[in-house]
Amino acid sequence: MSRLNPPQPNELSRAQKEVHDAITSGPRGRVVGPLGVWLWRPELAQNAQRLGQYCRYDSSLPKRLSELAILITGKYWESEFEWQHHKPIALEAGIDEDIVEAIRTGKIPVFTKSDEQCVYDCATSLYQTKRIPDATYQFAMEILGRDALIDLVGVLGYYAFISMTINVFEVDAEGENELS
Repeated sequence: MSRLNPPQPNELSRAQKEVHDAITSGPRGRVVGPLGVWLWRPELAQNAQRLGQYCRYDSSLPKRLSELAILITGKYWESEFEWQHHKPIALEAGIDEDIVEAIRTGKIPVFTKSDEQCVYDCATSLYQTKRIPDATYQFAMEILGRDALIDLVGVLGYYAFISMTINVFEVDAEGENELS
């Protein structure tokens, strides 16, 4: 059971309704999970959902790499909600099931694609040491390029924010706090 459910549709302030409508009319189509928690603070929700739309749908990272970064983040933050929602998307986007399972169980995945290895190395290094060493940075610049590396850091940061919200407010992975 979530600690904080979203406001009820008939109780939304004008500002909350504007954010709600922006979310439901965009690619997400619904207010679920941390978005419902953020809706209590409509300015935060508006800015967070814009950043989230960019990170998830509009960044220079291919969907496959974004979803890999999201799963790594979900594992790091032990966010079951992220796993429930993003595992099927990652598999559909082309991440191998063995890689997904290795990440879920805390094993080191075996990659055949250098861009996936790069995302994994950058994300795990950043989460473990708060830095990316020079060799990993150079590898990322060669494999991903400047723009995708910047976007990768954005995706990792945004989904860490999501995961923290999920964990603090114990957002239900089953979607109990979805706002229609």
